[in-house]
Amino acid sequence: MRIWPLAWPIIISNITVPLLGLVDTAVVGHLPDSRYLAAVTLGATLFSFLYWGFGFLRMGTTGLVAQAVGRESDSDVRNLLGQSLIMAIVIGSLLIVFASPIVSLGLWLLDGSEAATALARSYAEIRLWSAPAVLANYTILGWFLGQQNARVTLMILVLTNSVNIVLDVWFVMGLGLSSDGVAWASVIADYSALAFGGFLVLRQLGKLKGTFLRSRLGVLSAYAALFNVNGNLFIRTLGLLFAMAFFTAQGARQGDTILAANAVLLQFIMLTSYALDGFAHAAESLVGRAVGRDDWSAFADTVRAAARFSWWTAAGAALVFALGGNGLIALLTGLEEVRATAAVYLPWMVVMPLIAVWSYLLDGVFIGTTSIAAMRNSIFIGLAAYLPTWWLAQGLGNHGLWLAFMVFTCVRSAVLIGYYRHYRLTRWR
Repeated sequence: MRIWPLAWPIIISNITVPLLGLVDTAVVGHLPDSRYLAAVTLGATLFSFLYWGFGFLRMGTTGLVAQAVGRESDSDVRNLLGQSLIMAIVIGSLLIVFASPIVSLGLWLLDGSEAATALARSYAEIRLWSAPAVLANYTILGWFLGQQNARVTLMILVLTNSVNIVLDVWFVMGLGLSSDGVAWASVIADYSALAFGGFLVLRQLGKLKGTFLRSRLGVLSAYAALFNVNGNLFIRTLGLLFAMAFFTAQGARQGDTILAANAVLLQFIMLTSYALDGFAHAAESLVGRAVGRDDWSAFADTVRAAARFSWWTAAGAALVFALGGNGLIALLTGLEEVRATAAVYLPWMVVMPLIAVWSYLLDGVFIGTTSIAAMRNSIFIGLAAYLPTWWLAQGLGNHGLWLAFMVFTCVRSAVLIGYYRHYRLTRWR
């Protein structure tokens, strides 16, 4: 089973993401005024949420392409790339056109200081020029992953982040461009990645039969499958963003120390996700291929193998957090009050991977089957349990907030397990 060969490049690719964030922070953090660091933090947060919202371009492309590979339809593989790239460029161009209201709304919601917000606005208006490249890169990554080529993901992300890091240092430390220099470094890195990805795409297209079809690329009705998959993925992502934003907002209401402690603990969840996403992405590709071939034996083998890798990874994370959680907290913050507060809520982190693992894995399975409604519904059923639990548990303070988030995660996993069993029974008769 090819779970590990597909998963490890994705896991390494994921690790490069926080590395870039650390370099951004280190470079701007050495400037004489803290408002530059605050500006980059605000701007980077805005784009994390904005671009995450369009992550469906990667996920939807992976599932549909994997199924086309299973059907051995080179024409579908080729034309799905064309359709997804057109969608990415159109959406990216619209983000540039509506840059001013998007940036204004985002920075208003983030509510930074006046000085930091002014700098963050300049940063964000520069970064938005990269929107078509970022979204096109999502499509390219999803297209290659659908063909079980995860090493391209590694190559593109390593290139992107390497160029970004080098330009960060040059623009900020060498040319004195401060927070705007960080933004321009990201823009150039994104377009560099697009150029490299385009080269790899052209090379891969040379190996595929068929041609791009005007009837597939220029007729709106031909996009029905992509619209259906991507629309449900977008709605699902909005629900997930709301859950995270609600958690952050309720933590902030309890004071800066609780907010900071929760932010530290959420990094534990992010660390776990870097590994679990690798196995989930591998499952997307292999499950989609099995569905395209109607090979239910390969489908079952893939899910079982991905489940084993995911479970042992989650168990390992839980053990690390139980034995070394306080040490990790100390690495993430030097503030004694935040360290002590985070330690109080550390037990939630020990349990979380063992519950969340199933939602990560089954998200990958359902992307591969393009049964996106199950993913969408799991989020909103989870929210229906999350919000009442939080309301009833407010008397428990931050423990109540973590309990509500745990319930949300548990319900999501349970709903997805139910959908998976139904899918398996109905397809394997």
